[in-house]
Amino acid sequence: MKIEQVPWEDPDATALRERQRAEIAAAYGTPDSEPGQAPSAADIAAFFVAREDDGTAVGCGGLRDLGAGVGEVKRMYVSPAWRGSGVATRILCTLEDWAREQGWASLRLETGDRQPDAVRFYTRSGYGRIPNFGAYADVENSLCFERTLL
Repeated sequence: MKIEQVPWEDPDATALRERQRAEIAAAYGTPDSEPGQAPSAADIAAFFVAREDDGTAVGCGGLRDLGAGVGEVKRMYVSPAWRGSGVATRILCTLEDWAREQGWASLRLETGDRQPDAVRFYTRSGYGRIPNFGAYADVENSLCFERTLL
């Protein structure tokens, strides 16, 4: 397994994000449950894809710079067949390492109340609940988390 930084427009990254959005749409019954501005090439500081040894893309994740040494984890996703294999942990560690290299002090993220596996994963990974921030502040089904990196 290798994890590499790729451009936002990378075809494998795009396909993984589309699968992630389809799962979210199915869970919430709406084609777009993004409370805030959807991430894009213009505002994602770094995006990574995890690939199996044969080159198959199996997971992804990105970071948005929120300013003041804070980043936001965006579009974390692992293909269902690879869940529970440690891929998500490796992607998250890669994101955290990249953020530390930038001098960021913490990472935040938002997930939803219909994503208990994500909540468990982030909690196990050292992220604690925080008040909803930014575009998520008044979103009832948003759950926000943060982890100090330094």
